[in-house]
Amino acid sequence: MGELEFRPTDMAHGGSAITRIEGKAFFVDGVLPGELATGTVQVDKGSWGKISLDSVIEPSPDRVDPKCRHFDTCGGCQWQHGDYSAQLEWKRSIVAGQLAHLGRHPDPPVRNTVAVGPAFGYRNRMDYRVVSGRPALHERRSNRLVPLTECEILHPNLAELFVDLGDLSGVDTITMRTSTTTGDVLALLAGRVPDQAMAWGCAVARVDGNRIVPVHGEPILEETVAGATFRITGKTFFQNNTDGAAALVQLVAEAAAVEQGDTVLDAYAGGGLFAVTVGRSGARVLAIELDKTSSEDLQSNLNRAGVDEYRILRSSTEDAIERIDEYWDVAIADPPRKGLGSDGIDAVTAAEPRTLVYVSCDPASLARDTALLADVGYELEWVTPVDMFPQTFHIECVARFSLS
Repeated sequence: MGELEFRPTDMAHGGSAITRIEGKAFFVDGVLPGELATGTVQVDKGSWGKISLDSVIEPSPDRVDPKCRHFDTCGGCQWQHGDYSAQLEWKRSIVAGQLAHLGRHPDPPVRNTVAVGPAFGYRNRMDYRVVSGRPALHERRSNRLVPLTECEILHPNLAELFVDLGDLSGVDTITMRTSTTTGDVLALLAGRVPDQAMAWGCAVARVDGNRIVPVHGEPILEETVAGATFRITGKTFFQNNTDGAAALVQLVAEAAAVEQGDTVLDAYAGGGLFAVTVGRSGARVLAIELDKTSSEDLQSNLNRAGVDEYRILRSSTEDAIERIDEYWDVAIADPPRKGLGSDGIDAVTAAEPRTLVYVSCDPASLARDTALLADVGYELEWVTPVDMFPQTFHIECVARFSLS
């Protein structure tokens, strides 16, 4: 086709802009909806393709200067060139589009995207590979690693550690975590522990397979969300944006609408963000978590919060349901990126709860599961996108389903 002139109309799930040429959808990185641009077709799959951006002729008023010097190469962020208010609308539009296309929903009830905390400096956890003695992330849409001298999405506690890291030669990976409540910082290393690690002013531990070996201090953080304190051990999962975690708790509580005496199923419970906060409302909690360390944190967190009636099953959700001999009124599910799928849906709806609260980190899997849930009688009432990851295309959602 040679060089093409085009004007994208939307942002796609995955971070690229979408333009249509002769009825065919093309995906383009680096350009914003509404901009007039030129580019060259790099991939043509028949029904869709990819265009490599050559130039922007007419910039959008939503275009801004990226804050990070690595933005053009690093794949950690995709949207630093877009105004933040525009990013919020792109995310709402993407969720609605996925629900319409994959979820077979004629009029998706998607609320406005909730902005939480700062648009930069928000991540309380970051996982890096190490290249040339520096923390590194993958290049955009590539397996090549990009060594970094800065990372603008790090929480200030981690940004301070990032500056002090020094030469990490011999380290394979480094995970940096912080508590925004206490200010404590934890560094988890695979490979050699560098000599300067003792001067970082934080707890340091070595990762040996599934084991966490303390090197300096204890590899445990405590974080407070919605008035509840959570123990987070080693690399166990906790939401990477603490302000976002609080927003999720508020939305989950709204969606669950737990009544006194209810039994709540918390599938994929992790350390208990929802089991603890919803459980304080007087419900009986059935929590399912497969990981051993997370299960231990979960029990500690439930006890500390004063949740009196709970049962923890250390298992996959699908296997655990076969061992639960009681009814649950409300189900909360926060599955991995692949979503619930038919087996997960069969599990969490086995007792026909009146409400299912679905916390999703992938709009496509949420949409596919929405169609499956409709087939078993659960109607989507509303979805709220939550911007846990500003400057990126990643979208967290809370959705409320009711048994029709």
